[in-house]
Amino acid sequence: HVKDIKFLTTLAGYVHWQITGEKVLGIGDASGMLPIDSVTDNYSAEMVAKFDNLVAPKEYGWKLEDILPKVLSAGENAGVLTPEGSKKLDVSGHLKAGIPVCPPEGDAGTGMVATNAVKQRTGNVSAGTSSFSMIVLEKELSKPYEMIDMVTTPDGSPVAMVHCNNCTSDLNAWVNLFKEYQELLGIPVNMDEIYSKLYNIALTGDADCGGLLSYNYISGEPVTGIADGRPLFVRSANDKFSLANFMRTHLYASVGVLKIGNDILFNEEKVKVDRITGHGGLFKTKGVGQRVLAAAINSPISVMETAGEGGAWGIALLGSYLVNNEKKQSLADFLDENVFVGDAGVEISPVPEDVAGFNAYIENYKAGLPIEEAAAKFK
Repeated sequence: HVKDIKFLTTLAGYVHWQITGEKVLGIGDASGMLPIDSVTDNYSAEMVAKFDNLVAPKEYGWKLEDILPKVLSAGENAGVLTPEGSKKLDVSGHLKAGIPVCPPEGDAGTGMVATNAVKQRTGNVSAGTSSFSMIVLEKELSKPYEMIDMVTTPDGSPVAMVHCNNCTSDLNAWVNLFKEYQELLGIPVNMDEIYSKLYNIALTGDADCGGLLSYNYISGEPVTGIADGRPLFVRSANDKFSLANFMRTHLYASVGVLKIGNDILFNEEKVKVDRITGHGGLFKTKGVGQRVLAAAINSPISVMETAGEGGAWGIALLGSYLVNNEKKQSLADFLDENVFVGDAGVEISPVPEDVAGFNAYIENYKAGLPIEEAAAKFK
């Protein structure tokens, strides 16, 4: 079927095409299809040429750029809602054609906008059932890394993305076990209270979790090279086995893989950041997930009230930038001055003892990965 391909796009690009008729894509989403040249704000000409040369013997009737969507940056004209598109969104006919539509972006780009993390030296961490970090770089990395994806902000700045398949799913399963125990005792269950008490008791544990280890791999984890998942809790007879250390190791495990990926950026590439914003379920219990993540990546972490609004709000802000940017501001300035207006959220700085403890924990964690590898092969 490859010879018959007429158009290649992402889910966001497909929906945009259906409602506007335009075969375009926001630069952030486009960077996930093919590397972007930060000078031209277009697909890398070198990569396009390499691809075309590799498939030349097939003698297809198209070149790569013939089937890729046009790349657009935030604020550029991406078409308007067509009569056909309005009917697809609203069969009642109330929604009228002609509404301007901004360049389409996926959840990575909209997440950056929703957390006001599009300026260089800023970043955001999404931590829920899976997790990822996006750090906006001042310059390209010195070389490619298998565990780091290079994408861009919706206005074209290079972004280093570390994506982890697993985050809080295993932790949530353990919390549910405590819920079942509470039900067994006949005590009324309030899940917010259970999470709050268990998360906060974790902060009283040893900074290195007393030697306890947890691997939260519900599924495989490419960053650490584990193909299949098998959640594991590991301890030796001499470790300090307490509820506080038990909960702390599961919190550490939730961002352990994220730390391994980001250590490359901060330690090897010497990337500098001024602000990282956290959003997602890990941060719901005030102060705890923030403190753990701050220790993991040794950086201040901010959490905003609006961060939970996520991608739908982020794309709405990009729509607003398209139609309300009368001053012709950059996307970062528009967000700073018109949306967030000084709201940097509540910031927690890393505690030196926590940082040292997490570093000790992660060395144990890496040394124990063969245990997880062996367990994952066991069916």
